[in-house]
Amino acid sequence: MDPLTNPFAPGAGSPPPELVGRAGILRQAELALARVKAGRSEQSLMIVGLRGVGKTVLLNRIAEVATAQGYVAEVLEVPEGRGLAAILVPALRSIILRLDRGERVSQAARLAFRALRGFVGSMKLSVGDVSLVMEGATEPGVADSGDIEADVAALLITVGRAAKERGVAVALVIDELQYLSEREMSALIIAMHKLSQAQLPVLLIGAGLPQLVGLTGRSKSYSERLFDFPQAGPLAGADFELALQKPAADEGVAFTHAALDEIRRLTDGYPYFIQEWGYQSWLAAARSPIDVADVQAATPVALARLDRSFFRVRFDRLTPTEKRYLRAMAELGPGPHRSGDISALLQAKVTSHGPVRASLITKGMIYSPQHGDTAFTVPLFDQFMRRTMPEFPTPR
Repeated sequence: MDPLTNPFAPGAGSPPPELVGRAGILRQAELALARVKAGRSEQSLMIVGLRGVGKTVLLNRIAEVATAQGYVAEVLEVPEGRGLAAILVPALRSIILRLDRGERVSQAARLAFRALRGFVGSMKLSVGDVSLVMEGATEPGVADSGDIEADVAALLITVGRAAKERGVAVALVIDELQYLSEREMSALIIAMHKLSQAQLPVLLIGAGLPQLVGLTGRSKSYSERLFDFPQAGPLAGADFELALQKPAADEGVAFTHAALDEIRRLTDGYPYFIQEWGYQSWLAAARSPIDVADVQAATPVALARLDRSFFRVRFDRLTPTEKRYLRAMAELGPGPHRSGDISALLQAKVTSHGPVRASLITKGMIYSPQHGDTAFTVPLFDQFMRRTMPEFPTPR
């Protein structure tokens, strides 16, 4: 069929043609935004889910909702290996600039700018070999101690006061929060706690892999009172069918029930994979309806694309030892698996694999659903590992 009218959109963070199965999270976010804007206390949100469930898409949609409600919203992402301070500075600079616009000078925004300059200087931030510097006056004693837990809170309080002076609210929308260190997460939690106590109009909407829940709990025991952790999972039932049938129907095309069942079996309902199989099945079909034979013809192409991009980009960051560990997990199946079973397959003690397991959790490849269990954060990664490493490496 015509590739030009293909409605499906596989890609990292690409909005699907039909955002389904997330109405509950969106309603929760809309209510939280409305309450904070109205000066009422509300928990910030931390959306939790595996890779490929559409967390980034959800965050972008929530940022749009925040902007429509009159928020000053900023979307940012925590890259692996880069600290909280480094990602906050450009986002807060943009927010403060917008808060300083208007017919009258905002003294609170000017103070926030001075605090930001002091924060940059005290954190000794750099990008590569280049040190970050913000020229101009600082605010002595505000966000300039060099203690990230104290300074992030002090800085965000100045931003919250500037927003309150302007009669607006601020939304910090942060993706990949699981890459923060415990101390950085603690700094963010302390800041949100103090903002809530001062009833300042700043809301955090975050997202991350399942280990984010444990990270917040380890960082501060009271985090569960500050944050709610809605789960974004695979699509099932009517939501799964709607994600495929509605975009196709808008173009005058349908899927047969057999085709839908085959895509459900292949994707396990994960939105990223649904988009990939929808896209490739459309291209494989000569006419409507798209049938199971079209899906089967599309499958090798869909898998090859996923292997080259979605899976390979994560696989290539691993050490040989980490690859062997994941291959052992794949040998056992999709998971979760007991850590002892993985080590037994590798013919080694559980304790000897502790550092490897910890490194893979830090890299966002695996997580622990409960004590002693290990699971992939990337859906269908066990199948990829068996394709890319067909022979299980013999333990040395």
